[in-house]
Amino acid sequence: MSAGLPKLHGGAYERAYLLLVAVFIASLVACNLIFQKFFTFDLPLPGGGTYTFAQSVALFAYPVTFLVTDVLSEIYGRRRANEVVTAGFAVNIFIVLLVELADRAPSAPFGIGSETFSGVFGLSKVNAFASMCAYLAAQYVDIRVFHWIKRRTRGRHLWLRNNLSTFTSQFLDTFVVLALLASLGGEEVGITWERVPALMLNGLLFKWAFAAFDTPLFYLVVSYMRRKFPTQVAEVDGDDLGAAAPGS
Repeated sequence: MSAGLPKLHGGAYERAYLLLVAVFIASLVACNLIFQKFFTFDLPLPGGGTYTFAQSVALFAYPVTFLVTDVLSEIYGRRRANEVVTAGFAVNIFIVLLVELADRAPSAPFGIGSETFSGVFGLSKVNAFASMCAYLAAQYVDIRVFHWIKRRTRGRHLWLRNNLSTFTSQFLDTFVVLALLASLGGEEVGITWERVPALMLNGLLFKWAFAAFDTPLFYLVVSYMRRKFPTQVAEVDGDDLGAAAPGS
């Protein structure tokens, strides 16, 4: 660093924030790109028989956004977590506009062609609308519930606010997106009211299982960042709790 220039306060803390934001946005973009494909597999049931699990491959990416949101809430506070959710919404809109522009552009005689491009990247306006409504509702609720539990427990029981906020918000996310798709799209988007209960159950089973299994990872990341940035995290805890926060 050049002489005379002040050292940036919390530089590593802010770089970690940017890394978390990058993971959040990348997961969100991936959801928009891959959600149109569905997968199935059979789960063995106790006593014999199987249960056929069917869901969008977006489930591989979307639960990661809730994990990142909870880390941001714990380490950087409610305001900055909300800012990331808002930025993610803006990214969603930007992607929809870019894909729409690319889809409408005339196709050259070489390349994959308009029909193939539309089949792979074309975004249904119904899908985009339902996805963005569910995203906004779920992510803001996740942050609100997380901090409500944190205040009520005075910063204790990290596992409780991590899991309960995620379970609540993912239930809302799954219900909103399926209800909107069934109401506005129906057979056009492959989601009818007859399919909603099974898709709702399948989605929640996967998302809640992921939320439960990622709890150790959440603890690992939060514990590391608390040790790495004790001063900054203490300030965040003080803002969240209104006083010096107890340990988690």
